[in-house]
Amino acid sequence: MGHDHDGGCCAPRGNGESARPGASTAIADDAARSAARATLVAVPAGAFLMGNEDRHARPGDGEGPVRSIELNAYNIDAYAVTTTRFAAFVEATGHRTTAEQEGWSFVFGGFLPDDFPPTRGVAQAPWWRQVFGADWAHPEGPQSHLEGRADHPVVHVSRHDAEAYCAWAGVRLPTEPEWERAARGGLEQARYAWGDELEPGGEHRANIWQGTFPNNNTGADGWLGTCPVDTFAPNGLGLFNTAGNAWEWTSGSFSAGGLDNLVPMRGGSHLCHVSYCDRYRVAARTANTPDASSGHLGFRVAADT
Repeated sequence: MGHDHDGGCCAPRGNGESARPGASTAIADDAARSAARATLVAVPAGAFLMGNEDRHARPGDGEGPVRSIELNAYNIDAYAVTTTRFAAFVEATGHRTTAEQEGWSFVFGGFLPDDFPPTRGVAQAPWWRQVFGADWAHPEGPQSHLEGRADHPVVHVSRHDAEAYCAWAGVRLPTEPEWERAARGGLEQARYAWGDELEPGGEHRANIWQGTFPNNNTGADGWLGTCPVDTFAPNGLGLFNTAGNAWEWTSGSFSAGGLDNLVPMRGGSHLCHVSYCDRYRVAARTANTPDASSGHLGFRVAADT
């Protein structure tokens, strides 16, 4: 289940051919569905310059060339979907995530107890560990829980799971152009959602890795794992955490680097570090199979006006 196209940022998993989970929409709770749409932000129609081709761009990711994209007006959530909102969806529909159906997901090894039994890792990214019983409600495995993480982004969700949530809530995943335009917050061709400097005035603006990856995270930004979805200042459009924290699924397909059957993700995660993955840049992108599941994969929703 899942295959990151460079083995670094995301957890490779299987062959991408598992069945798409179904989700009953007949029992949907109106209040919960309304809450799922309550924080949508309006983005007016207009054009923006998408992509990047400076020295930071990754040619194999298809970031460039820079091109002008015209978009109709749309809405996008100020926040990534939280564990609380996802729990309401699961309660209303009985949805079982890809990870729950498969019985396991990938967990960052640094979050596991020292006495955790040996499990299969990933050759090109040994910091990922296959953990049976890891899922959205048990992010580090069956011994973990969501206490204290009600406002954190839901993780261990495949794109199939994200699409099921969207179908229930009456929303959809954003396209890559929609995601990037909103994440830029009105800044034209800035490197990050807040400007060109990673830490302006020494201030942390995103939940990413500080220290030496993958063995020493100093937590200088205040977090070692995910953080609440409203942490750090919003961008110019009012969106929070479009850099770092958790990767966000988008719609469409990913065909860069000669790879097929992959789907795009945006924003980077709390595990991104400049030494191997600076994809918290606003134009950066990566991909995985739509059934991929790991402890840093989440999503944000959008809707037509």
